[in-house]
Amino acid sequence: MAIGTQLRRGKLCDYYDVIVIGSGIGGMTAAACLAKAGQKVLVLERHYTAGGFTHSYERKGYEWDVGVHYIGDVHRKGSALRRLFDYISEEKLHWAEMEDNYDRIYIGSESFDYVKGEQQFCDRMIGYFPEEKFAIEEYIKMIREVNRSSSAYFLEHALPPWLATIFYKKLTKRFLFFAEKTTEEVLLTLTKNRKLIAVLTGQWGDYGLPPSQSSFAMHAMVAKHYMGGAAYPVGGSSAIARTIEAVILKHGGQVITCAEVQSILTRGSKAIGVKLSNGAEIRAKNIVSGVGAINTFQNLLPEDLAFKFNYPQKMQHVSPSLAHMDLYIGLKGSSQELDLHTTNLWIYPNEDINKNIQNFDPKPNFDFPAVFISFPSTKDPLWETNHPGKSTIEIIVPTPFHWFQTWQDTKWHKRGPEYNQLKKDMTERLLAILFEKLPQLKDKIQYVELSTPLSTAHFTGHKRGEMYGLDHTPERFKQRWLRTDTQVKNLYLTGQDVVSCGVSGGLCAGFLTAIRVLGLFRSAGLIKLMVRGPRSV
Repeated sequence: MAIGTQLRRGKLCDYYDVIVIGSGIGGMTAAACLAKAGQKVLVLERHYTAGGFTHSYERKGYEWDVGVHYIGDVHRKGSALRRLFDYISEEKLHWAEMEDNYDRIYIGSESFDYVKGEQQFCDRMIGYFPEEKFAIEEYIKMIREVNRSSSAYFLEHALPPWLATIFYKKLTKRFLFFAEKTTEEVLLTLTKNRKLIAVLTGQWGDYGLPPSQSSFAMHAMVAKHYMGGAAYPVGGSSAIARTIEAVILKHGGQVITCAEVQSILTRGSKAIGVKLSNGAEIRAKNIVSGVGAINTFQNLLPEDLAFKFNYPQKMQHVSPSLAHMDLYIGLKGSSQELDLHTTNLWIYPNEDINKNIQNFDPKPNFDFPAVFISFPSTKDPLWETNHPGKSTIEIIVPTPFHWFQTWQDTKWHKRGPEYNQLKKDMTERLLAILFEKLPQLKDKIQYVELSTPLSTAHFTGHKRGEMYGLDHTPERFKQRWLRTDTQVKNLYLTGQDVVSCGVSGGLCAGFLTAIRVLGLFRSAGLIKLMVRGPRSV
């Protein structure tokens, strides 16, 4: 079921308090917060359904999520993320907790389980590496310290520029101490055991960079995010956008799909509206861009204004995140019949992560450096009711975009025989990996479809098929201009490029952007919600 109203059916007004470009989790969150604050809000989405990476799609009676595979800590009613989700969905979004063993890491033929509970996780790792007890305990302490310091770093992004300048060092110093180091750099101060490092960083696909390139703060936030356990939205990932949209509509806002924004309209150094690809112009007091810094400053903002505020120079210090291929699989038989579980699988050929990536980049026939396997039909308690006797699997692999550049200007579903052959070869290789781990599935597959970075680019507008916005490298965290407000008056950013990536990062960015648009006085309730939690929705 598509989310949002198509442009040809929607009745647009001439003027809004806020126009939000893009309906990813950051845009939808900001829109819900602003609508609940009494703002007249319009969300514009280029795709035929709203939700960004939280939407799902159907084929042949099967349904798959495209970006939500599990979310940490939302199953606990009082957790910070749960409070935020409850606020923007008005407690209509429900969560199903996964098994205690939420991730299984394969390094060659060995497997290592991530289990729910910080102490249980620590004990399990020590059980695998008893000689590394001190390193593992120190690692857990560092994870805690990064996350304690992250709240101040996040809230600094919602302050007015003059106030942020005053308090910047005080609020960000400790967080940036870790953010400006790579994950590998930090872990090598604790241990020289490469296998242990590979195991502890086995979730690096959740933020898109291997330990030699990722910021340790980004790694620490993701690791801590799941240590309390993980959950999945009841009704599938599209329930996220569906419940948030209902709140936006309830409070007088609109969510319009098939409405591609061509440019941001400006007067002097001030944003005043947007121009759609059909030529329509819509005015607003404030513009919130949830489509990423690259799209905002390189594609939507007038070129002269981008140069005036030196955005081309600033963009040289950041880069788009990884692209990926995603194999969607439909199977005959229920999860119980097929012996499928909620535990995600991360599969690595060996512990030499850097070498595996270096070899894979120029050679598609080399071993995949990382393979992630998720079982969405096992995670949703409504699945069997809605899709009896069927199951689904998704397999995701990081993929260099340059493999597909030859077909960049071709049309979706019309890219030619060579492209189709490459997809077929990749599909067969990924299925072989699946059957190696789960041989009982060999004769149960009824449908397979492989998406490439070009599919991501087609539907999201991210030109290089990037999944996580900008790469979360140490250099990225040094960029003070990546915040909620921009140098263009009344133009704001939200989403993964504001503070951190993923659904939780985009969600927090949505709140921070709403706080910045409303101002500190009018957003006191939102600030309190982020810090302590609400008395009611």
